[in-house]
Amino acid sequence: MPPVRSIWNGAISFGLVSIPIKLVNATESHSISFRQIHLEDGGRIRYRKVCELEEKEVSGAEIGKGYEDADGTIIPITDEDLSHLPLPTAKTIEIVAFVPADRIDPLQMDAAYYLAAGGAPAAKPYTLLREALKRSNKVAIAKFALRGRERLGMLRVVEDAIAMHGLLWPDEVRAPQGVAPDTKVTVNDKELDLADALMDTLGEIDLEDLHDEYREALEEVVAAKAAGETPPEAPEPAKGGKVLDLMAALEKSVREAKESRGEEPAEVRHLPQRKTSSRTTPKPAQGRKSTAKTATAKKTASTSASASAKKSTATKKTPAKKTASASAKRTTSTSTSASASASASAKKSTATKTTAKKTTAKKATPRKRSA
Repeated sequence: MPPVRSIWNGAISFGLVSIPIKLVNATESHSISFRQIHLEDGGRIRYRKVCELEEKEVSGAEIGKGYEDADGTIIPITDEDLSHLPLPTAKTIEIVAFVPADRIDPLQMDAAYYLAAGGAPAAKPYTLLREALKRSNKVAIAKFALRGRERLGMLRVVEDAIAMHGLLWPDEVRAPQGVAPDTKVTVNDKELDLADALMDTLGEIDLEDLHDEYREALEEVVAAKAAGETPPEAPEPAKGGKVLDLMAALEKSVREAKESRGEEPAEVRHLPQRKTSSRTTPKPAQGRKSTAKTATAKKTASTSASASAKKSTATKKTPAKKTASASAKRTTSTSTSASASASASAKKSTATKTTAKKTTAKKATPRKRSA
């Protein structure tokens, strides 16, 4: 890796200890930038610095600084004016405190830098500060000046180096007012359990495995255009619909997360639902009704026959009993369509039989007296 050019040279002020250092960028941008061109002929579009009073282009040596007042008045500020500012941190990173790392709000984090030791004499005090930060599990809060303004910084250990994060001043961080939903909602335990399950399914990840897919796709487009080929078509992103059912969305997210990680999704068993059919329930077979009716007729005939038998026991048995029995049998064996008529006929036959028995009994009495 080629040496990184320093952007600032100074010293860390650690009490009475001064550590010469060089400030280098800890990050780099890999984003692809474009130039503005003229669509008609592809010529570059350039901006020129022009004085609005003289309407002519000026060079960098002719350009100075000025502060615009509220009424639009420009107040010139020279480099000499800035050099007399009472700024003790002009070339010094002054450590003012040591605090636990969790005391720093991530919202305050700004650009990151590495502090490189400035030569052999700085090796000993540099190592001393690094090891002191390691053992205390704290970070150092410092003030420094860079690019014309005083800034706040946080020093921490990264492997064997000391890194410094630029911090925003507390009054530069906005309060989250008006950001949270105004509507009062409640979240139940089942929804929280599904959210926890989704978090567990997604799990942890090594940040080294993450990459800028958009930049890679853009590089493919540029390479294809440079080779005179047709740029590849990117797949359409999935449309994010409205969340109508939060529980269903969470369950689906858990399943998709498990499938993406090669895990078998949990089997979800649903209770069986009753099947509804457009066909009407078939009516019971006529045979059952006829059987019931036949059984009724049998019962009626049997009851009538029993009553007749009891009455005829006291008297003499007559041929009417045989007739009633034969009639009951014929009634029982009738068809289903005439079952109602058979029942009525059976009742009528019973009444006739009873009358016939009474008449027979009356006629039989004179015969006994004559004997």
